Amino acid sequence: MELLQITWNANPELFSIGPLTVRWYGIFWALSFLIGYEMLSRMYKRDGVARQEVDKLFIYMAIGSIIGARLGHCYFYEFNYYIRNPIEVLMIWQGGLASHGGAIGIVIALYYFRKKISSKSYLWVLDRVVIPVTLAAFFIRMGNLMNHEIYGYETSLPWGFEFIKNVPYWIVGADPVYTSPRHPTAIYEGLGYLLVLATLLGLYIKKGKKLPEGFLTGIFAISLFSVRFIVEFVKEVQSPFEEAMLLNMGQILSIPAIIAGILILWYSLRKKTANK
Repeated sequence: MELLQITWNANPELFSIGPLTVRWYGIFWALSFLIGYEMLSRMYKRDGVARQEVDKLFIYMAIGSIIGARLGHCYFYEFNYYIRNPIEVLMIWQGGLASHGGAIGIVIALYYFRKKISSKSYLWVLDRVVIPVTLAAFFIRMGNLMNHEIYGYETSLPWGFEFIKNVPYWIVGADPVYTSPRHPTAIYEGLGYLLVLATLLGLYIKKGKKLPEGFLTGIFAISLFSVRFIVEFVKEVQSPFEEAMLLNMGQILSIPAIIAGILILWYSLRKKTANK
């Protein structure tokens, strides 16, 4: 069988103007906010809620996701380094964001949004937020792909990617070039997230107000973090300390999210039954 393995040498930088460099990762982040804002605006309009709430909601989400993602990376993956160099926590331009931390940040931010601004319940807001968040998860993984990050173990499968940039030192030592085909796990996750997005969007469009509050949130947490948990089995660890672990950090952090999703879904269906 002829192999279709791809040598992945995409440039992480889209273009540069003097000292300013625009990277694909940043473009994908921006797209997640722009498209996500439009999606939420249309959902709020469809549900008869003032657009002004969307503007404020997005400010809360943006702040929560960025702070949460940065702190999540520093705490979950490189705690020993950042506890010795705390000022570098603020240097977000150097890279280092964790999706689990971003999710926690959004959950906390929405709590304060609900308390201070929202005219709807917490789960009502969360049911709508999880749809653009799933799209953002897809875009982030595409950004990781362009950055030559988040890839898997060596593979002989025909779609293996030969990554030749940014390979961590604990995988190849001092050699910066490594061309052994590997699982393109950023693509695996991205495709899984698109499937979750299609499911959530389809349920919202077809069922709308008939869905009990919390239903979409439960489906989101169970399905998205299950995708993450499964893909981690073929993914290289993101920090050296994970090599000795039975489950890596991504899987450990996904388990509480899946359990929370099951509990939210159970609560949602139980409440629906009680209201009949």
